[in-house]
Amino acid sequence: MVFSSITFLCYFLPLFLICYYAVGNRFKNYVVLTFSIFFYCWGAPKFVFILLASTFLDFYVVQWMHHSSTLKRKKTLLFLSISLNVGLLAYFKYANFFIDNVNAVLSQNHASPIKWVEVLLPIGISFYTFQTLTYSIDIYRKTHKPLQKVSDYMLYIMMFPQLIAGPIVRFNHIAHQINNREATIEDRLLGFYRFCIGLGKKVLIANVLGEQADSIMLHNDISTLDSTIAWIGLLAYTFQIYFDFSGYSDMAIGIGKMIGFKFPENFNMPYVSKSISEFWRRWHITLGAWMRDYLYIPLGGNQVSKKRLYFNLWFVFLISGLWHGASWNFVLWGAFHGLFLIADRLFLWSLLKKLGSWIAIPFTFLVVMMGWVIFKIESFKMAVVFYQKLFAFQFSPIEWHSEKEFYAVLILAIFFAFFTLIPKYGESIYQHLFYNSYSNKLHIVMTCLSIFLFVLCLGSLAGTGFNPFIYFRF
Repeated sequence: MVFSSITFLCYFLPLFLICYYAVGNRFKNYVVLTFSIFFYCWGAPKFVFILLASTFLDFYVVQWMHHSSTLKRKKTLLFLSISLNVGLLAYFKYANFFIDNVNAVLSQNHASPIKWVEVLLPIGISFYTFQTLTYSIDIYRKTHKPLQKVSDYMLYIMMFPQLIAGPIVRFNHIAHQINNREATIEDRLLGFYRFCIGLGKKVLIANVLGEQADSIMLHNDISTLDSTIAWIGLLAYTFQIYFDFSGYSDMAIGIGKMIGFKFPENFNMPYVSKSISEFWRRWHITLGAWMRDYLYIPLGGNQVSKKRLYFNLWFVFLISGLWHGASWNFVLWGAFHGLFLIADRLFLWSLLKKLGSWIAIPFTFLVVMMGWVIFKIESFKMAVVFYQKLFAFQFSPIEWHSEKEFYAVLILAIFFAFFTLIPKYGESIYQHLFYNSYSNKLHIVMTCLSIFLFVLCLGSLAGTGFNPFIYFRF
């Protein structure tokens, strides 16, 4: 079940909110947990017991670690907790990838392949694994005390707004909210506005662009494309992935706000970045922060030699690429961004700063677009052919009239991605709206606009069967 589905919008979410607001504070967490378990069962009923069992076991392992009297015992139990969670991720997400590559090597040497039954991927495993890791590591570091009830820990890990695709909510950022939160009337309204904006980004923009991107970039014979069509497909995917993922994050943040949780921001207009380093401070912010605090800094961070620092940057982004998917194209995508981050440190950032925003922003945007080719097209050979088509300079006239809706949405996407930044605050207009007081008149206007947007999205969903979610498989 995804947020942008009729089932979720018309049945699950209304029923959840009715139940949540109807019960007293003592039972609110149980309502959220019950609906979260049902939410996960809807999409992956075979894996819910694995998730519940591993979460239950991890809770007590961390409790024992916290109450251990010796450092050696604490480290042993931390290692056990990390091994449990990373082990599950490695098995379910990377076992097929590992066996496939071993079999490829064996076939090259004329050896018999390993017989293997493919492992199915539990939805959202990458996200909830990172959250379990933050819990055990934060407790070990004494950043925060552990939760007292296993049900509260399950709530933190399985809370449905951020279970499938984030934002990655770190334990020390949300621990105090689990049993001590309050959703005012204004919080509920702001959450509803944010949810509807995210829904609109996903349904009215990302879905329209995604259909065109799939038809071009996943075409059976990419070699038949000309440069015009190739660039249109890449532009469509570039804005689809942004509005798809940021829209889902907006919906998650909105639902959280309606029930009193304050989830971290996950996007801040990444396509206006003036360097790849800045792009990663604006794109999937919670993943970048997680990688920095739980991987990059433990590796030495900036307090190492330059050669080691460059290696650390590259290694972290190799892991980031592999986190996105068990395929070589994701590893290559991570390495691609890692190399540009190193280039930023060496010379590129200072050069782009001297050239100014009018050069830096288009250049960074172009680099990001080139990376999306690898991210989208899993076959390396097909990706190379697609690059060739992009730069073959074999252009044809654009058929505006046959694709009016697509081009209108593409123009709208470009506007919202580039031209809604408030220079004074460094954030988009819609983000700025959610951190300021509202007058009664503005509440009325936003309520009417949000209801209109909600109904418009329902109509769009009812009239089309194309409703993918890019990060659902991660």
